[in-house]
Amino acid sequence: MAIDPSMEPMLETFIYESNTLLDQLDEILLESEKSKSLTGDQINEIFRIMHTIKGSSAMMEFTGISTLAHAVEDVFFLLREQPDRLSKVSEALFDVMFQASDFLKGEIESVENSGEAAEDPREMIAELERLAAIMRGETPADAGTPADEKAAPADPAGTPSGDAAALPCRIRVYFEDGCQMENIRAFMLLSQLRDLCDGLESIPAHPESDASLCQEIIKNGFVILCKPSSSLDDLLRVIEGSVNVKTYEVLEDDTGHPAASNPPAETPDVPASPAPASAPAAAPTAAAAPAASGSPASGPVKAKQSLVSVNQAKLDQLMDLVGELVTTESMVVGNTDLRGLHLDNFYKSARELRKLTDELQDIVMSMRMVPLSGLFQRMNRIVRDMCKKLDKHVDLITEGGDTEVDKTINEAIADPFMHMVRNAMDHAIESPEERLAMGKPEHGRITISAKNIGGEIVIAIADDGRGLDTDAIFKKARENGILTKPESEYSDREIFGLIMLPGFSTNKEVTEYSGRGVGMDVVRKNVEKVGGTISIDSRRGKGTTFTIKIPLTLAIVDGMELSVGDSIFTLPITSIKQSFKIDEDKQVIYDTDGTEMIMLRGECFPLIRLHQLFGMPTAVTELQDGIVIQIESGDKVACIFADELLGEQQVVVKPFPAFFNKYELKRLGLSGCSILGDGSISLILDANNLLNR
Repeated sequence: MAIDPSMEPMLETFIYESNTLLDQLDEILLESEKSKSLTGDQINEIFRIMHTIKGSSAMMEFTGISTLAHAVEDVFFLLREQPDRLSKVSEALFDVMFQASDFLKGEIESVENSGEAAEDPREMIAELERLAAIMRGETPADAGTPADEKAAPADPAGTPSGDAAALPCRIRVYFEDGCQMENIRAFMLLSQLRDLCDGLESIPAHPESDASLCQEIIKNGFVILCKPSSSLDDLLRVIEGSVNVKTYEVLEDDTGHPAASNPPAETPDVPASPAPASAPAAAPTAAAAPAASGSPASGPVKAKQSLVSVNQAKLDQLMDLVGELVTTESMVVGNTDLRGLHLDNFYKSARELRKLTDELQDIVMSMRMVPLSGLFQRMNRIVRDMCKKLDKHVDLITEGGDTEVDKTINEAIADPFMHMVRNAMDHAIESPEERLAMGKPEHGRITISAKNIGGEIVIAIADDGRGLDTDAIFKKARENGILTKPESEYSDREIFGLIMLPGFSTNKEVTEYSGRGVGMDVVRKNVEKVGGTISIDSRRGKGTTFTIKIPLTLAIVDGMELSVGDSIFTLPITSIKQSFKIDEDKQVIYDTDGTEMIMLRGECFPLIRLHQLFGMPTAVTELQDGIVIQIESGDKVACIFADELLGEQQVVVKPFPAFFNKYELKRLGLSGCSILGDGSISLILDANNLLNR
């Protein structure tokens, strides 16, 4: 069913919140499945997640999502009552919960793409009802009564159950005029109060189930019947702070609050006569009635958390504007009209402007940073599902999930992660029988680790499987005609790199999951698209490690400007160890291959002359006339030679135009370009690719 046009403004929030909740659900399920148990907190959290999804999807009129969420909620209502019921249905419950999670994700993705959710969840609902019957000790034949009728605290007629007499507090709530969807607002208010009550019902009951209840709530108010778990004051604080609550009054309270006249339970269809001091008043006056009788309204009220969901496109636009601001600032400060002038006040103001620009940049960057833990969590789910389908035993170890990267980069590397984990599961990790025969533990291991090194994120995906077969790689390379030199001249790194060429695969059978090599060219392209690199290390029978290096962000970097002839390069500050002048006679040596090396404090480092590397004319060719900069990336260190250092400069990184792609500039050691203050172009050096050359 297509979405109601009146609900479209809320669609983005619904999709975001539902996806976030389902990610939390997967995390809880994976953790609890490993321990083969559910703690009380986990049961309550799953109940809360499904309760929220049920309500929000009912509000959006996505019936399939709401019905399935309700069925899951009913099962966990039973577990909340008696957690030991889990032992009767443990494995089956986890399987159907993962299926339900996948179904809900698929439906929400469908809503995001087409605005519709049309799949039928009846099979899963029937299985959940069967499990609920087993948990209640019934036979499957007794499961004719829907689980919600047996577990729900109130009957569908809209009146409280017989247990209502045990609920001492009654509070009537009125919502703001014209706020719309009063039934959903009532349901959301109940959700906020649920954890603060030992018992909770309402008049009308189940307000989210029927949009026609809105008129009744507008007319008579919404009555909350509850037994506070601590004090009534806590509940009143929540009601006062809730959105769209116009006023409220305490009707009955056996704990000391005086009861107002006309209790709603006796005459639910007759409009209440609200007290003059409470009902007609705005929100501040509404708090005065309970305050007069000892409520905490006059005391301190907990401040709400100020969180706002922002469209990523707006963040991208903000980042672009900050980049333009940085460029414009450089143009103003570096204006050629200012050369030779002594403008102390101007440069003092310029320094203050730079300080504010840096702070603005840091704030905008932090808004876009997200931890890798969410991405790592998705890999847990892939490993879990593939273990069941392939009948393998694999443990996924994750380290450094709190490492943060730019959101754009996080999204770009999601597919490469999925490819590599699937390849490791399908092709690299042996079956339990093979592993035992090889003297390995029956359980395989895949390790994903992330750490921040020198302004870039280094991510390693390692397995302890069979490793890469160099003979098979060469055979496939010969068949495809992609070898460019004699096989004996290929290093191990170059051999492993062959699997990242388009269409390369050593897998002999087509399976549901690609073999190692299928899609690896896509992996490499996606990583390089965000300025990263990927390298492979493997040992036959021991395992394979993929190492991905990506920048923290793609937008703005602090760089050192270098001149080579008439050209200017920018080298990121994070790549520089030191710069120095050298004595060519004393510090320069050559290795057996004729490579120029620099001796520095007893260690030798290769020297890269930028004018030779890029074929650029320059008058500075003697080492003692120029400057040497020692650079590093990961565990690699080398020196580069340039004419001179021009000074530090903050630059906005711009990607090369698409028509430069055929020249593979990244492999040459260039990561992008930037516009300098005087309008000239500076090429940005990539230390990682320079060192890999």
